[in-house]
Amino acid sequence: MLYLYGDASPILKLAIDKAMKDDMDLLKEIKLLQRTKKQLDELKNIDHSPNQKTIDAILKYAKDAGKKK
Repeated sequence: MLYLYGDASPILKLAIDKAMKDDMDLLKEIKLLQRTKKQLDELKNIDHSPNQKTIDAILKYAKDAGKKK
């Protein structure tokens, strides 16, 4: 995780870089983790609030449903 987040010491980073050159499975795993981290980071930037049109439609539905009772 330190490597993925850029917090690894220079010695650890060099060791991991060297290990990836010798181990294709490790390289694939780290690449997968890097893609996953990037996707998760992108999710943080998404506004999860409904847009105003959706809110208005829900309010209208609730108002109309209340009139039927």
